[in-house]
Amino acid sequence: MESLKYPIGKFVSPGNISLEDRQKWINSIGSLPERLKNAVNSWDEEKFNTPYRPGGWTVRQLIHHLADSHMNSIIRFKLGLSEENPKIKTYKQDAWANQYDVSGLPASVSLELLDALHQRFTHLLQHMSDDDYQKTIYHPEMNKSISLEKLLALYAWHSEHHLAHILNLKKEKAW
Repeated sequence: MESLKYPIGKFVSPGNISLEDRQKWINSIGSLPERLKNAVNSWDEEKFNTPYRPGGWTVRQLIHHLADSHMNSIIRFKLGLSEENPKIKTYKQDAWANQYDVSGLPASVSLELLDALHQRFTHLLQHMSDDDYQKTIYHPEMNKSISLEKLLALYAWHSEHHLAHILNLKKEKAW
């Protein structure tokens, strides 16, 4: 069950981070919308309403969650860039995954949103300086400050983590 929940493993905060690491993570984030669209190309509503694992969200919820999460991520980066160690706002992901905009709209809405959002997010990430990446945000759930560089690693992992959920389901079901 652990491999179904964490198909690429749990997030491990990196130690020393190179410019190559940063670029790899930016590329991961930048390419996510296209890779998601390719993964679910020509799916019908039944497939989007399939849970990616027993007891897990449906693929529809997962895609809407990625949009919610990554909207929050760009806001967190912009707060970190414009304020000194700001305390970020957290949210209840499970409650958000059960709102009307998730159950009442096709996944394609969030796929399009992710495309535009990730263009902006990637542009921001590519133009940040080394000093910018050392700026921090305070994450109240983790009870610590996190550099924007490590936050980049987290969101790149998040992208790969949820894409793997969808790809694993697609492989399991032979879709």
